[in-house]
Amino acid sequence: MTRNSVAAFLVLGLLAACGTPQQQCISRNTSEYRTVARLLGEVEGNLARGYAWDERPYTTTEWADCPRVVRDRDGNAQVISVPCPRRVTEIERYRVPIDPASESRKRDNLQSRLAALQPGAEAAVRACRVAYPEADA
Repeated sequence: MTRNSVAAFLVLGLLAACGTPQQQCISRNTSEYRTVARLLGEVEGNLARGYAWDERPYTTTEWADCPRVVRDRDGNAQVISVPCPRRVTEIERYRVPIDPASESRKRDNLQSRLAALQPGAEAAVRACRVAYPEADA
């Protein structure tokens, strides 16, 4: 399996999300292949870096201007802005140590799974192109 063929299937999957009937057909029929390819890329990146990335949410307080209705002496309503705290949740990305032997086994298993899925994915792409020829340019 070459990187180019993995990249081609990933690009087809991205285009199919909101594309023509042919692209939608390809997306539906190659989703497992694209998922395994994405996971393989992630594991290979972990091995190259020596660590994995993970994310966790954290909450902070920000001050914002909140509208408040107040009445003047004559009873007329006025909208004013007053500072008020607002809780904001953000995502923090952090490094996670990996076990290189475990990641290597995971990579090997994903590579064999990808190789097993490739003929079916290629057949599905060909069938979708035959079923929906109008999308070919």
